[in-house]
Amino acid sequence: MDWTDRHCRRFWRTLTRRARVYTEMVTTGALLHGDVERHLRFNEEEHPVALQLGGADPIDLAACARLGAGWGYDEINLNCGCPSDRVQNGRFGACLMAEPELVRDCVGAMRDACELPVTVKHRIGIDHQESYSELVDFVGTVASGGCDVFIVHARKAWLQGLSPKENREIPPLNYEWVYRLKRDFPALTIVINGGIESLDACEQHLEQVDGVMMGRAPYQNPWLLRDVDTRLFDAESPISADREAAIETMHPYIETQLARGARLHHVTRHMLGLYQGQFGGRQFRRHLSERAHKPESGVAVLREAAALCARPPERAADAG
Repeated sequence: MDWTDRHCRRFWRTLTRRARVYTEMVTTGALLHGDVERHLRFNEEEHPVALQLGGADPIDLAACARLGAGWGYDEINLNCGCPSDRVQNGRFGACLMAEPELVRDCVGAMRDACELPVTVKHRIGIDHQESYSELVDFVGTVASGGCDVFIVHARKAWLQGLSPKENREIPPLNYEWVYRLKRDFPALTIVINGGIESLDACEQHLEQVDGVMMGRAPYQNPWLLRDVDTRLFDAESPISADREAAIETMHPYIETQLARGARLHHVTRHMLGLYQGQFGGRQFRRHLSERAHKPESGVAVLREAAALCARPPERAADAG
């Protein structure tokens, strides 16, 4: 939420063409009673892109899945993993793991409403759920509704007592349960998520499961996406040069957004980690943080920030 908006996803597409990108979770209420265009508009360059929905009413979810298909998304994903209080109060997110039959019915309704694949993102359990058999029951029940892709965050969610941030860090990771799911449901596509921070780790997980979802790691260090296509898809990377080339590639998009009334920071806030761990990275982030929000700021500000990361030429040794 508040991270993978269309500007973020468009930036990521300068670094990887093959990885599937996901929208922020959009609630059924926001789509059915709000500004549909604001929530569903995306850039053609984003494909393949999945629409992630939050909801618990099969009829409402079916209507929203139909909307997503009409707008050209490649997948509809139902969020059964978000643990925030606001989501629980709406009876969706991770609390749905306690109602596998309802999730099955929601999946079935969405599949009937559109021809897109309908997938589910969930945890390995919530609160009182302590056993692997309960996870198997959830996956098996939901699969009977027509879902054959499960994106599994390999942590439990504590719906009482932990904040959303703590729920991403405190419950221990249990990758082995996700591996077991793949062994027990070989016909299903099992994608692992949670605490995965490198492409080396991705390659190790892919020996056990069908896919890997990365979240905060590429947001905090986007450059790691640059090698995704070559290492994980055996395809050519869209960026063969350096970070400056990625920035230059974004200029036309940024100019278009500025002409439509956006401010520079709407896009560049997703680019702050591009020089993570590199010379000048802190200055790059500071320059954009201090200037990109100003109404008059344009791509020149981004060029200035990138210039701060250029290493000074080495001084020639004095003769003699």
